[in-house]
Amino acid sequence: MNRKRPIIRWMIHYSYFFVLAVFFILINQFYRANIPNFYKYAIDHILGFDPQSEVTLSPFFEQIILRPANPLNQLMVLGITIVVVQIIRGLVSLISSYLSASFSETIAYKTRNTLFSHIQDLSYQYHNETETGDLIQRSTSDVEVVRRFVGMQLPEIVQIISLFFFTILAMIRINWKLTLVSITIVPFIFFFAIGFFKKVQAIFTETEEAESRLSTHLQENLTGIRVVKAFAREKYEIERFDELNRTYRNYSEQIIERMAGYWSLSDFFIYCQIISTLIVGAMFVIQDEMSLGSLVAFSSMVHMILWPIRQLGRIIVDFGKSTVAIRRIHEILNEPDEYVGEAATRPPITGKIEINNLSFSFPGSDTPILKNISLTVNPGETLAILGKTGSGKSTLAHLLVRLYDYTEGSIKIDGHEIKEIDKRWLRQHVGIILQEPFLYSRTIFENIGIVAEQPTEDEVVRAAKIAHIHDDILNFEQGYQTMVGERGVTLSGGQRQRIAIARMLVHERPILIFDDSLSAVDTETDMAIRAALSQQKHHVTRIIITHRIATAMEADQIIVLDQGEIVEQGTHEELLKKDGLYKRIWEIQHQLKVDFETQVEGGGLA
Repeated sequence: MNRKRPIIRWMIHYSYFFVLAVFFILINQFYRANIPNFYKYAIDHILGFDPQSEVTLSPFFEQIILRPANPLNQLMVLGITIVVVQIIRGLVSLISSYLSASFSETIAYKTRNTLFSHIQDLSYQYHNETETGDLIQRSTSDVEVVRRFVGMQLPEIVQIISLFFFTILAMIRINWKLTLVSITIVPFIFFFAIGFFKKVQAIFTETEEAESRLSTHLQENLTGIRVVKAFAREKYEIERFDELNRTYRNYSEQIIERMAGYWSLSDFFIYCQIISTLIVGAMFVIQDEMSLGSLVAFSSMVHMILWPIRQLGRIIVDFGKSTVAIRRIHEILNEPDEYVGEAATRPPITGKIEINNLSFSFPGSDTPILKNISLTVNPGETLAILGKTGSGKSTLAHLLVRLYDYTEGSIKIDGHEIKEIDKRWLRQHVGIILQEPFLYSRTIFENIGIVAEQPTEDEVVRAAKIAHIHDDILNFEQGYQTMVGERGVTLSGGQRQRIAIARMLVHERPILIFDDSLSAVDTETDMAIRAALSQQKHHVTRIIITHRIATAMEADQIIVLDQGEIVEQGTHEELLKKDGLYKRIWEIQHQLKVDFETQVEGGGLA
């Protein structure tokens, strides 16, 4: 149980904070419950309204108060004593609050760190299927709900229960009959509070889900704001946000309306109980069953037990909200870590790739994305992969770095089945550069050197030169220290791709996969990058996924995928001799090039 519920485990592990906090809470509440006894002593024994009544003040405080002979001085000493007791209570409360806060912040700190670390280790498929806004909601709002309950509401439960217990003991000592009258409504208020908050629990859940949808939309909109502006969709996005915001507001208003009804109704019941207690108490004073000072003290004690009890019902039901938050957090933590149970094999990798009868379908789908793929790439060779959109090119690249795991066939690197190779080791030796690279909102130097613990300037510059982005960087006002916008928005598509390539080249890797990652650069730059790679890395195996014949034609071998199958395989010259898809693509692109050059020469293009 503890293995699957780390929050509970941490609460047990750091419980000494809470135990100490409870100790100081008990001291605080004990003295709080007995403060009214000072009022009783002042009225009955110092002012003399009933000197024969039972003294409920402790002998220690009575001796201090009775030292002066003058009643006025005794009142002054009593007042000073109350102030000193309250100051001590304040210090004790400060200590208990500090301990409770330390307890809750420690739990929240551990939860945030564990959540973030675990999210990093979740599978590529999980992140594809999960909304980013929901993960953010669980990692922030849900953790905050848990922190608030552990640090504020849980100690408050202890405060209310201990205050109720100590106050009831003090009330019984004064008059047990009036005590029974005073607590008549307590069970009703308590169960009324629990029943009410259970009833609105569904609205709490709906409100949280509405907030999650609002957060998701906000995150998506801000991430894609450039698309919104490019298509002039601001009005649509504002209306969509307004709709989600209105839904969230409506649920929140429902909660406020019901809470207002609950608080006003419970206030009415409590005031009725207080009035009833005062009426019965006044009758007891008239009948000499209790003193006037006892009634004054008793009325203060009644407030101490009635008002917190209605809060206790709310807090107990808030525990339900906390359990929902904990469940949502544990849902993430219980997702399988893609590295747990992995084989620890870390063989030397030189770059030979062997694929035999490989087939792959996405989990839950019967439609194969790849079917019976077989090929061999020797160390230092270049393999080019062409095919229509959706033919399985990127899926094959993802399988090679185990972003997905295949279920049929075999992929071996240097004779080792990649399922038997440690994933982190594999990804350190097989680099993949995606078509849409992600750049952090940091400097260009940090974006290129992020793959290294402490990248040197020489390493970063060398990688930038190979990727043909060095000159562009020098033209920026701050060079390598230029800040790129969020996701690299301040750079062109080609610049982003070349920075991503440079990032991959900081470390030596025997296998590099270019997943259409040169699509945004011009043909000349494309050729220059590939030439630089060939000169710098003679023994690197390269897999280039592309739509350009010009990029593929120099590869040692080319495969053409169609509907997940290899329909053609060979060199550029071999494939041109066949009347297949590759030749048709080459003819189309060649004709487009000829037409373009003719128009330029004829002045048809400005």
